[in-house]
Amino acid sequence: MNQLGYQAHQKTCTTILVGKHATIDGSTMIARNEDGGDEPNPQKFVVYPANAAGTVYESGANHVKIPLPENGFRYTATPDADDSFGVWAGAGINSQNVAMTATETSTTNTRVLAADPLVDGGIGEADITTLVLPYIKSAREGVTRLGQLLKTYGTYESNGIAFSDQEEVWYFESIGGHHWAAIRIPDDAFVVAPNRFNIDYFDFNSEDTMSSADLEQFITDHHLNPGIDVTTPNLRHIFGSASDKDRAYNNPRAWYVHRLFAKDVADEQPEDQDLPFIVYPKKKLSVDDVKFALSSHYQGTAFDPYEHEQAPLKYRPIGINRNQESHILQIRPNMPANIAGVHWLGYGPNTFNAFVPFYVSVTTTPASFEKTTPAFDVSTSYWLTRVIAVIADKDFATYQDMQARFEQQIVADNVNLQQQTDQTIQAGQTVDLEAVNQKMADNYMLAANTLLGKMTKLGTKKMQLRFSVDD
Repeated sequence: MNQLGYQAHQKTCTTILVGKHATIDGSTMIARNEDGGDEPNPQKFVVYPANAAGTVYESGANHVKIPLPENGFRYTATPDADDSFGVWAGAGINSQNVAMTATETSTTNTRVLAADPLVDGGIGEADITTLVLPYIKSAREGVTRLGQLLKTYGTYESNGIAFSDQEEVWYFESIGGHHWAAIRIPDDAFVVAPNRFNIDYFDFNSEDTMSSADLEQFITDHHLNPGIDVTTPNLRHIFGSASDKDRAYNNPRAWYVHRLFAKDVADEQPEDQDLPFIVYPKKKLSVDDVKFALSSHYQGTAFDPYEHEQAPLKYRPIGINRNQESHILQIRPNMPANIAGVHWLGYGPNTFNAFVPFYVSVTTTPASFEKTTPAFDVSTSYWLTRVIAVIADKDFATYQDMQARFEQQIVADNVNLQQQTDQTIQAGQTVDLEAVNQKMADNYMLAANTLLGKMTKLGTKKMQLRFSVDD
């Protein structure tokens, strides 16, 4: 729960951002594990239609009312199956091929909260995607619109938000109740953002940064800069935390992904408080690489809870039971507009699922991904994946290879279908993208059901309640 007692159930996420020159195919990618508590919080995959008439949005979290512009764009989203506490649209791509993921719950310090207190009647994660994504034509416009909303209405929590289009990736962090800062990720770089204030060095005079108009003066007036950085201010030092919790809960996640993909990070340690925000990869990154990172649990280190089952779980992993839905929002270059955006989506703990590359130029989504119910229903992707994860987690060594083969095969099958579809559309022919998405969802459900069947058969042989003598 957050300061207001709202059900801030997406509060433990991990975000990964990749610039276009750091990817293997020149696409931009923004990705996030939408995490919650230890109990399931079912998610669904929907398409919200374009809306020509301006309306008034009322938050389900605190009932703040906000007028909406006219001519909102169609967009994909991943809201909660139970909307009792608000929409929580999560992430998506709009019809202009602009992507947004919101939010990465972050930390701040008491100096900031004293100078600019959080606003009980403001906006928060439950609202932000709905208020911004339908009304922007670029990643920069997303930063600007969200900044204006914060100035006008304030926020009741600290968050990080990412935007991308075909050219740019931006990361935005709220500061106190009304302030904010955003930075463009260099095209040849990537970012890992756990649940802390993440932006570090920040040039207020750069074309690749934006912030609330009075942010520099706000820092000066309230004596927020500890003076560690002489030339360029470090916003993490000014606005963020450096707590014992950060050492175990946040920093190791960034350290591990840096260890996987970054160059020149040999001296980094898991508990470092000053791990760099922007890092540069030692190779071009693929969707598979980002998915592996989002599923990771410190493989190859002494901190892997599956490899070292007797050791205490020292650091919070990225792949975890709290994963509710996870996405990679990919905007691809040199593609017709109707197939440039791909909403890669997986439900449940990432260590045991596979992502499906859904096209976004559609008006409906497959029922197995859309019709998720708050109550258990194994005919939906969310609950089916949950069952697989619960069984596999209890005996990881037994099911590890089986799950890995499942993921490899279903992703290969669906990407093959995606490639065929791309080629057909690039050749000037018409394709029913909703039918393609349906086929991908059907492929996933069949493969996941087959996996669950194999796990059940193998698990039956290993049950404690058995006897070696037959009739």
